[in-house]
Amino acid sequence: MSEMKEMILEVAERMLADYVTKDEVDVLEHGNWSKDTWTLFKENGMVSVAISEEKGGAGGDLDDLLNLVRLTGKYAAPIPFAETTFANFLLETSNLPIVDKIATYSLQEGLILRNGQITGTLHNVPWARHASFLVALVQSDAGVQVALIDLKDATIEPSTNLASEPRDTVILNNVKVRTSSLLTDEQILYARSIETAFKIALMTGAIEKINDLSIQYSKEREQFGRPIHRFQLVQYQIAQLAGETAIVTAAFHNMCAAIQSNELLHEVAYTRIRLEDAITTVASVSHQLHAAIGMTHEHALHQYTRRLWAWRDEGTNSDFWSEQIADYLLNHDVELWAYLTSTTESVVKN
Repeated sequence: MSEMKEMILEVAERMLADYVTKDEVDVLEHGNWSKDTWTLFKENGMVSVAISEEKGGAGGDLDDLLNLVRLTGKYAAPIPFAETTFANFLLETSNLPIVDKIATYSLQEGLILRNGQITGTLHNVPWARHASFLVALVQSDAGVQVALIDLKDATIEPSTNLASEPRDTVILNNVKVRTSSLLTDEQILYARSIETAFKIALMTGAIEKINDLSIQYSKEREQFGRPIHRFQLVQYQIAQLAGETAIVTAAFHNMCAAIQSNELLHEVAYTRIRLEDAITTVASVSHQLHAAIGMTHEHALHQYTRRLWAWRDEGTNSDFWSEQIADYLLNHDVELWAYLTSTTESVVKN
């Protein structure tokens, strides 16, 4: 966490609260996005928060950036913030030049690099139609590389996810690579862990917003002459939401705290797996509490539950991380109880 974190988050949340209304989120339904919000974020340096000062950024850290991503998830901001900042993170950590325009990324397999040209097809690439650059993993004779690709040379077929966010097909046919760098297996796994951390941040913000909307609705909606939050069943539902929100928020902050430690991969895995249960509970309980109105276009709840369902299935998901944890336990001499209750590597016997 950098010294400027609180100031950054305060400014960012004020901007999001002022500019990203329900109607602004709805522009995605019509194939548009919030260019004004993006411009505001760019002008206030939010997009370059975690870029080093040597490369023209603010010199913040991943903790700062992940908390900004969490806020964009909390307000369902229809901008490619997480995608552009993660793409630049991949470039900078690979010692490649960063880009100043909208960028997206893909960690999928399917691209082949030969003789300086890339061929292949990627599906569900976020915001590709609006991006200038793509940062992707490519297979070469030397191994897996991270490559920067100019999307003006690509064929893009638009599509969307469940939340109407752009998720496009990108077709590359002998497209010249701008720059690339060879990655080790450890670097690839680290990239997947940070990608997952970005998704966790988005989902954490959405869950916090769902909890806020549900509490607000329970105070405003009256039945039999009194607010519904006074009924015992509704109180139980509110308690369920509050409990899941507290667990997810604590897990997110634990993950951020582990960013600079050797425990990052494990914290990401635990948090991503636990989110699976949280999403199921939060979505079902919040819609039960709101009743039919939560599914209507006029109410904001569906904007967040649809995003949770979409984000849950995207990127490096819980199935991958469950396998990582299982492989670790099978291949290390670990005392299981000590492993589950300790945050140090001392549980592994030498």
